[in-house]
Amino acid sequence: MTKAAPHERADGAAPQPDLESAPWWDGLRAHRILLQRCGECGRARFPSLPRCPWCASASFDWMESNGLGAVYSFVTAHVPISPAYAGSLPYTVATVQLDGGPRLLGRVEPPAPLAIGDRVRPQFLDHESWTELFFEPDLSCS
Repeated sequence: MTKAAPHERADGAAPQPDLESAPWWDGLRAHRILLQRCGECGRARFPSLPRCPWCASASFDWMESNGLGAVYSFVTAHVPISPAYAGSLPYTVATVQLDGGPRLLGRVEPPAPLAIGDRVRPQFLDHESWTELFFEPDLSCS
């Protein structure tokens, strides 16, 4: 089976932003990773929430992350979850521990062999109506 390049993947359903997530999606559209930062304890969080999960403060601002991080966990799919993904096999999805921030989930392209702790950097894929965050191995750390 031929693997599709990121720009050839099925667009899938566009996200439906709500009040808390709209800045995240707007940031991705501008190729920026925006995270909430608590105005009281200063911790960055994802996903966006109306209150801090650590101190319950409703005060927050938005901070930009460079998106660099390390693979915390990952899985490589060899069976499509729907027919639209059949041309994308295999594909890898990783939980990435951002440097100085929370964990994010994203596809890793190309789906090269990964190990826990491998360094990754962000990339952005513009679909017609939304932008997808994915990661690629950071070869500058090899």
